[in-house]
Amino acid sequence: MQLDLTRGDIRTHIRTLAVPASIGFFFHTMFNVTDTYFAGGVSTQALAALTLSFPIFFMIISLAEGMSEAVTALAGNAIGSGDHEAARHIAANALFFGALLAAVLSVAGYAAAPWLMRELGAEGSYLAEALAYINIIILGTGLFVFTFFINALLNAVGDTVSFRNVLIFAALINVLLDYWFVRGGLGIDAMGVSGIALATVLIEAMSVAYLFYRFRSKPLYARRTAFRLDAAVFQALIGQGIPPSANLALMAVGIYIITYFAAPFGQEVIAAYGVGMRIEQIILMPAVGLNVAVLAIVAQNNGGRLYQRIEETIVRSLLYGGIVSVIGGVLLLAGAEALMRLFGDNADVVREGALYLRVEAFIIFPFVVIFTYVAMLQGIKRPAFIFYISVARQVIAPLIVLSILAWAGFGVLSVWLGIAGIVTAAALITYRYARRELASFRDSGSPPLAKEPFHI
Repeated sequence: MQLDLTRGDIRTHIRTLAVPASIGFFFHTMFNVTDTYFAGGVSTQALAALTLSFPIFFMIISLAEGMSEAVTALAGNAIGSGDHEAARHIAANALFFGALLAAVLSVAGYAAAPWLMRELGAEGSYLAEALAYINIIILGTGLFVFTFFINALLNAVGDTVSFRNVLIFAALINVLLDYWFVRGGLGIDAMGVSGIALATVLIEAMSVAYLFYRFRSKPLYARRTAFRLDAAVFQALIGQGIPPSANLALMAVGIYIITYFAAPFGQEVIAAYGVGMRIEQIILMPAVGLNVAVLAIVAQNNGGRLYQRIEETIVRSLLYGGIVSVIGGVLLLAGAEALMRLFGDNADVVREGALYLRVEAFIIFPFVVIFTYVAMLQGIKRPAFIFYISVARQVIAPLIVLSILAWAGFGVLSVWLGIAGIVTAAALITYRYARRELASFRDSGSPPLAKEPFHI
């Protein structure tokens, strides 16, 4: 079954796509929260080691997810234009491309991990614990890539339910496997943080199997006899996928930079930052769901040249995101310490994490703006700006701002405030650029195939 997003009520489509995606990402975040909880139960060093590994893990995930957005955009545009044979051709080549991407990421990850962690000050048992986790994760790189690529194809046909089901199952089974592998029992010795990584890889293998089973029932699935390797599709995937991949990968670089400037304040601050990011992910999950919905809806409607529907999609996404931002901000401001205590009772970690969360409470809506307009630019196949704003937001601005603050000798609060200012500025710039781009795209393109009334 394939959902036609070029027809019907936009509000219904956003709910149909965003709600399952948000629920799924909630359980995905709870998966990470579970890992954080069990790492904290091992020791503060284990929790810090997990946080130290996060930029590398996130780099792998980011490149896989960013390239998968290109898959959704290209397949969705082909579906919206009515060329289903081209959509199937894109899908088959995308999966082959995913295998090549996985091989490159695996080799690069193994080569870079030890050096990157030493640069963050890890040595001795601290370094060994971090590498014990990340080396197993790198083994599962291909599984992460195929999870995102197959889900991208499902998103292109309007199926966000399958991934929701996978993420719910993964979160639940992860609790059991983390408990078993970390603490040992039933013939298995306690494995510590390496047990957390092993549980993640095993669950990812199950996820790929289920998603591929679901994909086989979709119109996008092409039989092996119909496959034809197409360099033009590879080129289109690379051209469309590099900007969002860079956007997400640069988030990992940004996390690495933030970790670098926060590291001098001690392992407690690093541990608090890791926990704070998990909590922040929970608060942002509806915004991530909206991002998935916007990309799928915009891609199909762009293929059908239905620009009025694209405009309505953006307005509604920002409206819903604004409501989420208010609720999330109040929750972070009022319950920061209580949320931190869910992951341990170390007073220093709780205090530092609460400080981080209260600053983050004020930049939830700027994140919503960025997510929405980045998805729109990807959907109309104009993603180049995504790369430039990512470089500025994740690398150049943090290096400049945080270097100045470190030179001036300010405390860790200045790191969090500096990042908040950068995110807010990036949201304003993204908003202005995307609005101008959509207007020029609409004015210079073909007229809409049909006009529909716009209702808020």
